[in-house]
Amino acid sequence: MAVGWLVAGVAGGAPYVLAGICDWTDAVFESVSGFTTTGASIFTDVEAVPSSLLFWRSFTHWLGGMGIIVLSLAVLPFLGVGGMQLYRAEVPGPTPDKLKPRIKDTAAVLWQVYLLLTVVQTALLCAGGMNLFDASTHTFATLATGGFSTRNASVGHYDSPFIQWTITIFMFLAGANFALHFKALQGRPGALLRDAEFRFYAVLVGGATLVIAAGLYGGHYADAESSLRAAAFQVVSICTTTGFATADYEVWPHLAQGLLLFFMFLGGCAGSTGGGLKCMRVMVLLRLAHQELFRLVHPRAVRHLKLGGRTVPQDVVSGVVGFFVLYVSVFAVVGMILTALGMDVLTAFSATASCLGNVGPAFGSLGPTENYAHLPGLAKWLLSLCMLLGRLEIYTILVLFLPEYWRK
Repeated sequence: MAVGWLVAGVAGGAPYVLAGICDWTDAVFESVSGFTTTGASIFTDVEAVPSSLLFWRSFTHWLGGMGIIVLSLAVLPFLGVGGMQLYRAEVPGPTPDKLKPRIKDTAAVLWQVYLLLTVVQTALLCAGGMNLFDASTHTFATLATGGFSTRNASVGHYDSPFIQWTITIFMFLAGANFALHFKALQGRPGALLRDAEFRFYAVLVGGATLVIAAGLYGGHYADAESSLRAAAFQVVSICTTTGFATADYEVWPHLAQGLLLFFMFLGGCAGSTGGGLKCMRVMVLLRLAHQELFRLVHPRAVRHLKLGGRTVPQDVVSGVVGFFVLYVSVFAVVGMILTALGMDVLTAFSATASCLGNVGPAFGSLGPTENYAHLPGLAKWLLSLCMLLGRLEIYTILVLFLPEYWRK
């Protein structure tokens, strides 16, 4: 897994270098950002980049969205015994949802859902006024929760409520578990509402949207629809770690900025193309905290941690806690290193949160209207590592630094 993604990141940067538009540091940063569906860019003028490179740039999103390894599992069934281990490492979330008895069939089902959503969204964007090139590249970035756009103003370039609402809806779908989409397409749409994680995800997104929209109404936007559309787009974009923008949220009220910063850590659902901690892990951590408080009141009580009416195995709980500790540790260490390189605190730590969560835009000098071109070379390499750590869920990379791994 680690070697595969590193090779993809380096090889994917070759077209940028061959075109003579950047050096290897910037090329690898852009490529890793693409494959990990982060969306952080070093291009100061996207519209000046050749269309062929813009297509490749968005296509790396689309490939990385469902995962290069899952794709290989769908077309290379001879991987055999190691398939499930690769699937566990690739599919985001604490536990993979195996839809079919054989892993290659599960991967094929996920890709079929992915392809269907790609075709539908592209058609809708074309109907909304986009040309086929822009519609396909923005669809690649939407369903992969990536965020690369072919326009300097991102989706804000298209002053179209239809296009913005369409992308908002598909970003929201991309942030949900694709296994639930498969069940819905089989005629079981109730699976979405019965899923505890999806309900948690939907309530948080809906609640934050209403709070931010209320703060924008009157001051930043004259009518309720514009306020709601801007709030919904930005909340869904950040929560699903897509990173598209229709407005500069750094001029929004402080409460809105605080909520968006929180969503940079949250991420989408397990089994989605989104990054971040994932709603499932946050739910487990909240239930675990509640359980510990309950034990203070009832020290002799025996309670099992449950989600959706099912007991969560202890090894999954331990894995979630370990993941959270590692996530926060990497965030703290990289953030401190970036400040040592001369970056201000807000920019350094928000950039770390953004790249580790595969979001893209951050705060400070890396807001939605800026890019990463001005950062020192070492900062770009560190943030590229953060993107890989976030996409491969930390364990896959950090285990390589354990002496015990090599002795084994």
